[in-house]
Amino acid sequence: MSCSRQYVGRRRALAAGTGLVTGAFLPLAGASRTAAAAPARESPLAAAPAYTNPVIWQDFADIDVIRVGATYYASASTMHYSPGAPVLRSYDLVNWEIAGHSVPTLDFGAKYDLNGGRGYVRGIWASSLAYRPSNRTFYWLGQIDFARTYVYTATAAEGPWSRLTTISTPYYDAGLLVDSDDTLYVAYGNTTISVAQLSRDGRSQVRTQQVFTTPSSVGTLEGARFYKINGQYYIFLTRPANGQYILKSSSGPFGPYTMRQVLLDLRGPIPGGGVPHQGGLVQTQNGAWYYLAFVDAYPGGRMPALAPVTWTPDGWPVVQLVNGAWGTSYPSPAVPTPPRQVTPMIGVDTFDGTTLKPRWEWNHNPDNTKWSVGSGLTLRTATVTNDLYWARNTLTHRIQGPASTATVDLDISAMRDGDRAGLALLRDSSAWIGVKRDGGATRVVMVDGLTMDSNWNTTGTGTEVASAPVSGGRIRLRASADIRPGAPRPGTFSYSTGGTAFTRLGPAFSMGNDWRFFMGYRFALFNHATQALGGAVRVTRFELSTP
Repeated sequence: MSCSRQYVGRRRALAAGTGLVTGAFLPLAGASRTAAAAPARESPLAAAPAYTNPVIWQDFADIDVIRVGATYYASASTMHYSPGAPVLRSYDLVNWEIAGHSVPTLDFGAKYDLNGGRGYVRGIWASSLAYRPSNRTFYWLGQIDFARTYVYTATAAEGPWSRLTTISTPYYDAGLLVDSDDTLYVAYGNTTISVAQLSRDGRSQVRTQQVFTTPSSVGTLEGARFYKINGQYYIFLTRPANGQYILKSSSGPFGPYTMRQVLLDLRGPIPGGGVPHQGGLVQTQNGAWYYLAFVDAYPGGRMPALAPVTWTPDGWPVVQLVNGAWGTSYPSPAVPTPPRQVTPMIGVDTFDGTTLKPRWEWNHNPDNTKWSVGSGLTLRTATVTNDLYWARNTLTHRIQGPASTATVDLDISAMRDGDRAGLALLRDSSAWIGVKRDGGATRVVMVDGLTMDSNWNTTGTGTEVASAPVSGGRIRLRASADIRPGAPRPGTFSYSTGGTAFTRLGPAFSMGNDWRFFMGYRFALFNHATQALGGAVRVTRFELSTP
């Protein structure tokens, strides 16, 4: 987990706010996870069908990527959003869908329920995803609150996932390796890098040992990914937020290790964005290697980008460049024809069925007695508050870059006096369009000035800057967001009572691009009370579209 354009580790970056310390082709024997320096270099690329970076223009950071057979999987950080640790799936490394989540509920304390405390910028940080062929099981491993490490398992990526164990050692920014003899190892740490061996059943720690200390000339290294290739052990590490380094051992998982730089201050593929870093290496069925990293691109977040990798004769990875930079386009990976098209991450959701689709995540854990799906999403008020940051059951969706629009059809007929329901652009500085019902009267309003400080305490609950009376029981709300990085970008709001023609409401909202909240802006559906519980709204349709 790294911070945008800041050469500090996450522990140090969060200390003030939380009180915490912070080439040649090498064939792979076995599964792709049991598989990964010289500086990045250019090489000629043959003409072929191409893909464009970022391969996903949505906020998925601290990526771990693996291949199981003909399918690729990736995991990402989600902080305080629930469920946590999304599992992405692809058949070609370019087109991805969200299959499920490794952490069904953030049951790490009441603060993750917005119950007497808040978990903003805590929760699911850089973690690891692995597959163990011996028992055909997926493993997710990550530490929470610098206190302990949790391991979850599933026999299918979409779940169900369940907790296997809790380990008392907090494996910071961990990388999980399933060795060729089926032993489980974890590489972890910030600046001081350690390796732990787990028990055969993965439930406990057998031993742990420091294996490397980062030279002061490099600074901070973290974000470990652990590989075995041709009998060599590799720990892939990031220097936040402008470099990538790799350690190699010929003597076993506990070292000793030697270090090489993979990339530093490399120009990325998103104009105005940062240096690609903190991702993972993966090998295709045809033997080619790729590096899936992320690019800091606030206000939208951190976007996955893909580049091919070759190897030096002595076994170090080399990122292939285009005109001295991480390419905006490369030839597509040569893989078998996908068995099907992946599910798009944008489009229409009418909330049919009995569960939410995996593209949705709640702001903290929801009160499951206060929402339901089927013929729309019903949100019953779950909190009495005038502060959206304290309101439970706020449902979020990542914004599609470089710009996209969310449109919501809302049935407001069951709202009660004092209720507030609508569509927000949610982050540590937020704004929303929605409905206020007071004294029996209903108005559509635009509110901005919702703010947090660096400790993630609320400093502003919002100011109403525009409003209009509305009648009837239905309204359409729209939020548009430009999330191109490099400068504060506008978000705009509009509404419709007739169905097709939209009326702009309020001034443009300037979305902040500070990295310290880590997660990017999201569209958010909310309904909370300011007087008493009992009201409800129903979202009959949500559409995420691009220009």
